[in-house]
Amino acid sequence: MLTHLHVQNFALMESLDLRPGPGLNILTGETGAGKSILIDALNAALGERTGTEAVRTGSDRALVEAVFDLSRCPSVVSRLAADGWLDEGETELVLSRELSLSGAGAARVNGRRVNVGALREIGDGLVDLHGQHEHQSLLRVATHQQILDAFGGPEAAEALSLAAQAFGAWRDASTELNNLLLDERERARLIDLHEFQVNEIDAAELSPGEDDALLAERARLGGAERIAEACAEALQKLNGEGLGAVDSVGVAVTRLKEIARLDESAVDVLSAVETGYYTLQEAARDLEHYADSVEMNPERLEQVEERLDLLRNLKRKYGDTIPEILAYRERTFAELDSLQHADERVGQLRQRVETLKAERDAANAKLHSLRVATAEQLRDLLSADLAGLAMERARFDTSIESAEPGPTGADKVEFVISPNPGEPLKPLAKIASGGEMSRLMLALKSALSRVDPVPTLVFDEIDVGVSGRVAGALARKLKALASQHQTLCVTHLPQIAAAAGTHFRIEKSVSGNRTVTTITALSPEERMEEIARLLAGAEPTDTARTHAASLISEFGGGTA
Repeated sequence: MLTHLHVQNFALMESLDLRPGPGLNILTGETGAGKSILIDALNAALGERTGTEAVRTGSDRALVEAVFDLSRCPSVVSRLAADGWLDEGETELVLSRELSLSGAGAARVNGRRVNVGALREIGDGLVDLHGQHEHQSLLRVATHQQILDAFGGPEAAEALSLAAQAFGAWRDASTELNNLLLDERERARLIDLHEFQVNEIDAAELSPGEDDALLAERARLGGAERIAEACAEALQKLNGEGLGAVDSVGVAVTRLKEIARLDESAVDVLSAVETGYYTLQEAARDLEHYADSVEMNPERLEQVEERLDLLRNLKRKYGDTIPEILAYRERTFAELDSLQHADERVGQLRQRVETLKAERDAANAKLHSLRVATAEQLRDLLSADLAGLAMERARFDTSIESAEPGPTGADKVEFVISPNPGEPLKPLAKIASGGEMSRLMLALKSALSRVDPVPTLVFDEIDVGVSGRVAGALARKLKALASQHQTLCVTHLPQIAAAAGTHFRIEKSVSGNRTVTTITALSPEERMEEIARLLAGAEPTDTARTHAASLISEFGGGTA
């Protein structure tokens, strides 16, 4: 839910902080005090189009920051975490928007700079704003099918899953069939190409790891002459007559033995030198064997170079390593086999595609029937709700038309309404009246409150054209809706204000020749006085206060 809205230098608002609570939050104030400006500021934080004219006169920049606590919205947290906007275990989200007269504004999500489009995408799932504003998810036709299916409950969810599976199986089989139904010339070309590639790889008789072994062998063969020279010199130093290290150390061993016979303390030195002597002897023998194995073979070196060239050519065509080349060969061979036996496979696939198409159509038909039944339930539910909201003559329905089959069935779903008798049903987006739109959205939101994941709802102008008879019904509907969603409502009606859990008053005043808008969270006493003002005007009477107390009591003291 929205926990804090900070507004700075936005229109008439120099510095303003709104801290709404859970449940129903009511905002009241005189006409022109800035209630709509506050809604505009929230819209800006949610990524809606906002011009530089919103920057307060005399300031260079405006800032709006909206803080959300999503700890009770696991589905929203999962979505935002999957998109990378929240870290694991994180449930607080901060959206901020800075406007500049220079046009160099900025948008941020948890301090990270983003484009305004990203801000709008995130905001769409956090707040639904209804009234004379455009931030309304129910006006997006793409969401209507999802909403209807959600309203249909587990049965609709299962039917939707089966339809998606059936469509996926049919699509995969159809794709395979279409790939096989290439013209004969193309198939012949592919067969020739695949046969050449398989034969070329097979002829190489590749062994994993042989390229490394060949590189090592090439290094030895290419340096054979230098290796032989180095071996000869090393052996000369070890075994050279009169100068060899082995003989010299042998002499040292003989002399140390003489010393050890005279002084036992020299035994350890003798042992160490004697060990070195035997080690040198063994190393000299090993070096002689190694020197004998060094081969100067230009013919073999040429063969190794040719083999390495072949491997380089195959890697350039089929993969960076020998295992990748062999894997490419297996895939190509499978495709070749499929092409060579295409006629048999085509017949099998034709039959399979027809079977899967029938299963797809049956799943879509079942899903369609469920949607029709769900649409009737939704229509009946909303008809009763709209009657209690001064729209008893309005007609709501769901248009379900045939569409190309897809993962979500074969229906195009759109909500339609006729606000007045004699008018045809039209899409929601074409309804002109902001008040009617808000009441319809309230009825829809009430019906869908248990399946709608958007945590915060804002209603503006919901009481336009509403009489006292309907105001109580509106208030009760809002209060019930607020038990499922945090709800903010701008109103002039005392009946609606009396249902608030938290009540704010927005006021406009003049300070230092400047107009300033402020917002105040009302105490119980201040709240009763404000509702009395809504009932009686600027100077509330005792009768109005008594009536206000009665209204507040009617709604349980204002808790929501």
